[in-house]
Amino acid sequence: MALRVEPGPLLSARTTLQLGGRALAEVVFDQAEDAHGLGETLKRLGGTPLALGGGSNLLARDGELPLVLVRPILRDEPRVLPDRPQGRVRVRCGAGVKLQRLVAWLATQGLSGLGGLIGVPGSVGGAVAGNAGSYGDEVGAILARVRLWTPERGLFWAGREELDIGYRRFVVPGLAGFFLVLEAEFDCEVREPIEIRQEMIANLKKKRASQPITAATAGCVFKNPPGEAAWRLLAESGFAGRAVGKMAFSSLHANFLVNLGGGTSGEALKLLALAREAVRERFGRQLELEVRVVP
Repeated sequence: MALRVEPGPLLSARTTLQLGGRALAEVVFDQAEDAHGLGETLKRLGGTPLALGGGSNLLARDGELPLVLVRPILRDEPRVLPDRPQGRVRVRCGAGVKLQRLVAWLATQGLSGLGGLIGVPGSVGGAVAGNAGSYGDEVGAILARVRLWTPERGLFWAGREELDIGYRRFVVPGLAGFFLVLEAEFDCEVREPIEIRQEMIANLKKKRASQPITAATAGCVFKNPPGEAAWRLLAESGFAGRAVGKMAFSSLHANFLVNLGGGTSGEALKLLALAREAVRERFGRQLELEVRVVP
């Protein structure tokens, strides 16, 4: 299938937080090589391009949005490559694969590195672009190289040594502006599958007890300040369970923003602003957003 341009959907139907107005258009494709025609298509459509995977780390504004969604649905299943760098096993996966599909598959193969991300929503491409992490595991820690597309360079592979990856940060030095993650390769350590599975079951049990993982959320909304936990700062500032309209901080985990049903991005942004101000006044700490606000 080549590039397909579709009418712009509501962002509320494309994001796990279920917020956001209507985009101008949506461009969909399922093979990396189809991206060769993407530059001209985006120029023709106008608006601001927004890469969209599982929509799990986005807070989209209400109303008519000047966005063109670009949704690469590359669902190439994870597979083992012949490379064995430093005794590890290299795995390649398409960006459109659900992150949980990759996490589960690695476990069945006896490959470790992402077990802590059990229960984290979204796609592999989005997890790479945001360097998703949980319970001590980060995507960037095992990322070997990634296939990218930019309007200026087209399709290319970038090795780990060419990337600037940190806490919830993924940067390709020298690149500014819009880019797409299309494929990724990971170097994984070999372990007993039963050990990995037991750790994942324990992690999921803890998450279900302490996080609203079945609710309409975008995961943690603020980054943890150095040496501190954002949830603790929020809870001690009185924001666990605090709501504005139909948007609330979870009483289970104060750093999870939850859409209680029919919430708006205006309510969400007001609640976030109140929380940041309260934490700043009480602790002198500036909370930085982990969720991306668009446009």
